[in-house]
Amino acid sequence: MSRSRTAVLLFLCTFFVGAATVFAANSTITVKGSDTMVILAQRWAEAYMTEHPGVTVQVTGGGSGVGISALINGTTDVCNASRPMKPSECEKLKQRFNTLGVEIKAARDGLSLYLNETNTVNELSLEQIKLIYLGKITSWKEVGGPDTRIVVYGRENSSGTYVYFKDNVLGGADFTASMQSMPGTAAVVNAVAKDKNAIGFGGAAYAKGVKFAKVKATASSPAYEPTEENIKSGVYPITRFLFMYTWSKPTGALKNYIDWILSPEGQQLVAKVGYFPIR
Repeated sequence: MSRSRTAVLLFLCTFFVGAATVFAANSTITVKGSDTMVILAQRWAEAYMTEHPGVTVQVTGGGSGVGISALINGTTDVCNASRPMKPSECEKLKQRFNTLGVEIKAARDGLSLYLNETNTVNELSLEQIKLIYLGKITSWKEVGGPDTRIVVYGRENSSGTYVYFKDNVLGGADFTASMQSMPGTAAVVNAVAKDKNAIGFGGAAYAKGVKFAKVKATASSPAYEPTEENIKSGVYPITRFLFMYTWSKPTGALKNYIDWILSPEGQQLVAKVGYFPIR
């Protein structure tokens, strides 16, 4: 082979390898789901894209149920969920992609009860919370507060937080018909901040302008706030993981992104947003 032909082949090989590298580096990752996680997901995306300018991470909320449906339909790379996927959802994923999906624990959260800052009630037992949200306790007087009606706020049924609360606090029972369903956790917090008789629930990171109700596992147990120490030790009674789901084992740019989220750098952002690292 002549030197000129060899040089041309070497040039072409270098060109195509370089082009493939650029193509691989310029990737778009779509993330959809939990409104509880949307602020955290946006912070992850912003920080990662700053360090990796060839990668675009598109984040939208809508609720865990919306994200799981998108994953099943193949219209998102990552589903964020504030609750575990249900067996029926995993089965739908299997029918579509012949896989049960991949579950990644990305952060911890203390599912929190928000009270107006002027409320004289400071702590509630799980049983009292359950009875409030079932509509069986309707006055703050019944839990040590003033003789005023409790105004109950919660999330819509597409929310993973709604489902988690229903399953783990209400024991699967239905919420009271008087509960006012809000489209996001920020809306719940805003409503509670403006109403001295209100109660709401949601992720710990959203508690701005409201106070936490300390939660007791039983009537005779100590009451705890959703702090990092109480979450890690397991004494806060409503501790949960925040999940990321993919329909298959992550590879390429997606794997790199998830590995970064689970790295010390990604987990530092978890704490900055107001949730709790997984380790």
